[in-house]
Amino acid sequence: MRVFVTGATGFIGIPTVKELITAGHDVLGMARSDEGARSLAALGADVLRGSLADLDSLRQGASTCDAVIHLAFVHDWSNFAESCAIDGRAIEALGSGLAGSDRPLIVTGGLAGLAGPGQLAVETDDIPADFPFPRVSEQTALSQKGVRAAVIRLPQVHDPVKQGLVTPLIEIYRQKGVCGYVGDGLNRWPAAHVLDVARLYRLAVEKAEPNAKYHAVAEEGVSIREIAEAIGRRLNLPARSIAPDEAQAFFGWLGMFAGFDMLASSAWTRKTLGWEPTGPGLIADLGQLPVG
Repeated sequence: MRVFVTGATGFIGIPTVKELITAGHDVLGMARSDEGARSLAALGADVLRGSLADLDSLRQGASTCDAVIHLAFVHDWSNFAESCAIDGRAIEALGSGLAGSDRPLIVTGGLAGLAGPGQLAVETDDIPADFPFPRVSEQTALSQKGVRAAVIRLPQVHDPVKQGLVTPLIEIYRQKGVCGYVGDGLNRWPAAHVLDVARLYRLAVEKAEPNAKYHAVAEEGVSIREIAEAIGRRLNLPARSIAPDEAQAFFGWLGMFAGFDMLASSAWTRKTLGWEPTGPGLIADLGQLPVG
């Protein structure tokens, strides 16, 4: 199978490209820079130069491949709504290159806001009508007619260097000199190691059903207090509670997520795709954070 991968040079993209090639697939990876193009070529992938704003390149990549994995996203938190709009247009372009065929489009979504506090988000959950975030990746992909789309919903994807939303959280802790958590800190974030996530994208390309939603969850929920204390131990910083009414001032833009309880299951994903995570847990990786 020849697979077009957007975001191919990113944190999840590089392991996914490696996973696909190791499994015998050909990869066409999108790269914005000469450096990114060289890194993909070194892995054995073909390269298509372009970006999420280059809709013609996205259509070209999709139309010439057997499947698409869409990993790219513009992580501009200062203008998140526009980043989401760019992503929506990119998914529409990718879908137009696949429409009318049986070639799969695997897009990336998230788990925040799917279920209420204390509730376990499962794969059959739909995006609620009052969804609090402007990201529309999942809705856009699954609404396209004639496109065999599926979604992988990501938790905090980690290794010892990068950990999803925990990475900017660590920078806030460094700046504040304290590792804060909201209230009792018992709200939980799901997590998975990046190599396990890469393997799930490969399995989804090979086996995904139309309109399916998969959860890349290895750990159903790690408490924010446990995360803060693990970071504190590694960075030699104190961990303490932040009052809910002080959370926005302490966490900045992360304040919208800091108090979220995002417990999530991947039981159906594991059963359906035969996915079994084997990587280290989030707390173990946080214990190896670079301290410099």
